[in-house]
Amino acid sequence: MSEKKTKVKVNHLTKKFGDLLVLNDMSFDVEDGDLLCVVGPTGCGKTTFLNSLTKIYDITDGEILLNGEQVDPKKQNIAYIFQGDSTMPWLTVEENVRFGLDIKKIPEARKKEQVDKYLEIVGLSKYRKYYPKQLSASMLQRVSIARAFATEPELLLMDEPYGQLDIELRFKLEDELVKLWQMTGTTVLFITHNIEEAVYLGNKIMVLTNKPTTVKKTLINELPRPRDIAAPEFVKLRNEVTELIKWW
Repeated sequence: MSEKKTKVKVNHLTKKFGDLLVLNDMSFDVEDGDLLCVVGPTGCGKTTFLNSLTKIYDITDGEILLNGEQVDPKKQNIAYIFQGDSTMPWLTVEENVRFGLDIKKIPEARKKEQVDKYLEIVGLSKYRKYYPKQLSASMLQRVSIARAFATEPELLLMDEPYGQLDIELRFKLEDELVKLWQMTGTTVLFITHNIEEAVYLGNKIMVLTNKPTTVKKTLINELPRPRDIAAPEFVKLRNEVTELIKWW
């Protein structure tokens, strides 16, 4: 098996807000094709870390590289799925999914192919002419997922996207994410406060410390898929992650 290449390299990432040190000298690599789940104590700076990757925040020190170059969402194909609904209410489902493709000026035939493909995958083909106000919460998140994957991003960032959904809907969308990730090989960084979700999804789990935040430990998750949350091996890994977060 050929060795995976490094997709994202974080070197000594530091972020301050005035005198408040939030991210403290964080260094780690993300390999091409990883589904890396990031967990940590409440308020530890998980979203600040993600916003540093997207350049929403300027970093205080260090560097973030994507494919060996300074990360820059204006030049690189990075997609972001937020917590809660991020669809545009004035656009139909179909228009929402093609929005990123329109921005990138993808040829029309290719746009149609991508929109059709991902609407079918997330089960929304027959809702393509609906507007967001006509959809349920889980369907809205499916639109966001289809929109993100349709652009075939080099890196997909997800910030607690299922945090407001009930457990049944959450598992359905988690399964859809795994299916898309396996199909496309997209590198995914998934922020969550839910330890069970991290163990269910990730092929790696990165545990952060409390503020000032750094990387405490990264665990390899080789549990077979589909994952059984009641399996002893699953429970054991979930407990290990829980203990790492409790004793920062």
